[in-house]
Formats: sequence, C-alpha cells, structure tokens
Amino acid sequence: MAKEHSFDISAEIDKQELKNAIEQTKKEVANRYDFKGLKADIDYNEKNKIITLLSSSDNKADAIKDILISKIIKRGISSKALKEQKRETASGGNTKVYLNIIDSISSDDAKNIVKNIKLLKLKVQASIRGDVIRVTAKSIDDLQACMKTIEAKDLEIPINFTNLK
Repeated sequence: MAKEHSFDISAEIDKQELKNAIEQTKKEVANRYDFKGLKADIDYNEKNKIITLLSSSDNKADAIKDILISKIIKRGISSKALKEQKRETASGGNTKVYLNIIDSISSDDAKNIVKNIKLLKLKVQASIRGDVIRVTAKSIDDLQACMKTIEAKDLEIPINFTNLK
C-alpha cells in the first residue's frame, strides 16, 4: 500500500469530444425548421481556443449557443468550459458571438483553490504545478473530502480530478 495518496486538479477538456459536440450542433442547426433559410454558422478555431457563432439575430445566436452547451454537457464537458467573450453586429444585420474555451487553470484561480484547500484544515498538501494542482495526503478519506469541498465551491472554471493514486 502506498504511503501517500494524491490527485490532480485540472481544467483540461477532451478536445475530440468538443469537436464532436460542435459537429452535432452544426447538424442539428441545419435540420431544424426554425433555422431554414436563415444564416447560421459555427466556426471553431482550435489554435486560439475560440468558437464563433454567426446568426441572423441575437435570438438565433442564443439558440445556437444553447444547443452547443447542451451537446457539450451530454459529452461530459462542463458548461463552464465555454465563456462568452463578446457579441457584435456583423454585416447584413447578422450577429457574431465569440466563445472562449477555458481548458486551463489561471494562476489566480490556482492560488484561490490552494487557499480554499488550506482553509479546510485537513491533513492535505496542495502544490501548483503549471496549470495543474497536485493534492497529496496520507488518507484517501481526506482527499475525498477535499474533492467534495472543491466541487461544492462554484468556481468559474471547469474542474477535473485526475490521477487519483
């Protein structure tokens, strides 16, 4: 039996599942009656981590966004992974919505998570390793209590627990 147990906290998402959700959204929008004959486009820029929605109106853009969020949730990705960056009017009276993909923990968020872990007064140690937080303890029960507390905090980023050892 191991002397120390640990797990990692990250915000990483499955990029293939995200692509699949985007493709499913494109198919659903193409087949829906309320989008027939209207401008509705979804563009995914993997390098810049931005999804662009182009639609004929604000309401239709919101509908596309809702469809996309429901598809990513069904594929096991948190809805917090998408954050609306900006909304602007495009040519022809169309609306463009830019969605940022959040798949890493910023240093401020990491420090906040570590601070919350220390406030728990459990026998665990948390350390920041890039965009991953490693939490170690001698007791698995302490680690599980730590996980439950972090999940209960309503953070603005998607949280994943990996490498539980």
